[in-house]
Amino acid sequence: MSHYKAPLETMNFVLFDVLNAGQLSSLPAFEDATEDMFKAVMDEAAKLAERVMLPVNASGDREGCQYFPDDYSVKTPTGFKEAYQQYREGGWSGLSASPDFGGQGLPHLLKMIVDEMVCSTNLSLGMYPGLSHGAIDCLTQHGSEYLQSTYLPKLVAGEWTGTMCLTEPQCGTDLGLMSTKAEPDANGETYKISGTKIWITGGEHDLADNIVHLVLAKLPGAPNSSKGISLFLVPKFLPDGSRNPAFCGGLEHKMGIKGSATCVMNFEEATGWLIGEPNQGLKCMFTMMNAARIMVGIQGLGLGETAYQVSLGFAKERLQSRSLAGPAKPELKADPIIVHPDVRRMLLKQKAIIEGARAMAYWTGMHLDMSHAHPDETQRERSDDIAQIMTPIVKSFLTDEGFSSCDQALQSMGGSGFTQDWPVEQLMRDGRIARIYEGTNGIQALDLVGRKLSMKGGQLARTYFAEMQAILSGLNDPQHLESCQSFLQTLQKALGWLASNATKDPEQAGAVASPLLRMFALTTLAVMWAKMADVSRTEAVKNNYSEAFLSGKQKTAAHFYRLYQPEMQALLEDITAGKNTLMSFAEAEF
Repeated sequence: MSHYKAPLETMNFVLFDVLNAGQLSSLPAFEDATEDMFKAVMDEAAKLAERVMLPVNASGDREGCQYFPDDYSVKTPTGFKEAYQQYREGGWSGLSASPDFGGQGLPHLLKMIVDEMVCSTNLSLGMYPGLSHGAIDCLTQHGSEYLQSTYLPKLVAGEWTGTMCLTEPQCGTDLGLMSTKAEPDANGETYKISGTKIWITGGEHDLADNIVHLVLAKLPGAPNSSKGISLFLVPKFLPDGSRNPAFCGGLEHKMGIKGSATCVMNFEEATGWLIGEPNQGLKCMFTMMNAARIMVGIQGLGLGETAYQVSLGFAKERLQSRSLAGPAKPELKADPIIVHPDVRRMLLKQKAIIEGARAMAYWTGMHLDMSHAHPDETQRERSDDIAQIMTPIVKSFLTDEGFSSCDQALQSMGGSGFTQDWPVEQLMRDGRIARIYEGTNGIQALDLVGRKLSMKGGQLARTYFAEMQAILSGLNDPQHLESCQSFLQTLQKALGWLASNATKDPEQAGAVASPLLRMFALTTLAVMWAKMADVSRTEAVKNNYSEAFLSGKQKTAAHFYRLYQPEMQALLEDITAGKNTLMSFAEAEF
């Protein structure tokens, strides 16, 4: 049993009452993306998630993928192929892709919302088309006319899928250590790609007719560092229909996402085409990686939402003991466990974080769309600043807290949560990887501190604070405003300490990166909760939602500040303590 129902009411509240996502339809690129269009697509996506993706989730986890070494093939779990076919036929693969290649040209934000529902119901299956979106973005921005015309229509239609091939046995984050080679062919147009890549999601499967690998490799004479990496398109089947020697050498045996084929890929002088300029592969790949990082954050959000729904439903039905205040349901043999303060502590932590994180993610998605499509150059740059600085925050915080939501759900359900009779144990196993892949959350924190905060002379951070203050400027609740200003001031103190210490000693920046990223996330959620609580009091909104729905927003906002305002002070103390107790140990002292 799953108890998942797409949270359309909460999604609509965040999108149209809090963030005013309808404004996207005023942009020339998104004229069709009206509120009615959004809601119609979301309604259909809910049906897809609940009726197509969800029914094969648990069975897919237990069956897993099968590898056949005789022909290097992979069979996905029973029902996955049919479910993917419905996904493809529904046009979901091309939702945000360019109409020039058969896509629908709708906002990336809308795709994020669909991704959330898919990840809530079947993360393993959702990962196959998930990386295709990144490949589409990469080819759209960096591919030659030949590669675009040959591969994009099929990828956009979902007839083919894409992969991202970075990691090798000897190198993960440090891509400069990679050994995969690309030798120019005599024809001057293609290259022979040789090497082994590991942990390749969807590297081989039976869902689509072709698989398009985007592979990082080094050209002869390239610099022996990350500055010497190029990007190549290497298809499973070549344009003439012949088999390219890009073979799956086996499947990884994983803790979770067992229905997703995570492959070892061997490229044996496989034919490939250069994407972009020589030695500029990371620049091209970051187009794909940034999209993938935001999607991974959405994975955490989706799993956390499902875990909350499961544990909430359980808490309302499970009878155990009596309320400490006296029987709440005297007609029953015992009270439902939702009456107990400790169960509420876990449920309300889930609710405060998941709903706040959704607002943060959707806000980031709106700015991502405006960074590409807004007609005003100044607004495009401001939105790009927000999308850039928020990408590592969305990826890290949502995956950390999505996993925490699963953990809280399991704990509140007691022994039932630990069994396969309920889906939470699978959600925990599936969600744990999200904190690791597409750059571990520690790497995301280093990206924030080491790259994003210094970009454009610190402009990204200045834009962030200006946007936070702009959101607060129209709010009325003095208590929430005071709380938000406290969050913002505490974050600024942490940044001041970083500016004074990190330039003198880079290890100081590394030591405080993770707590600083969390401070950014909590500060953003504080502002989002102030906005949600304020909007829930307006007369126009009161006509659209129940009194319980709106009062729940106001009470959750107050609970959020109770929980996390003290944590901000603790994080600041952690940061200002610096590296001393971390880096003073000799190896022998561990």
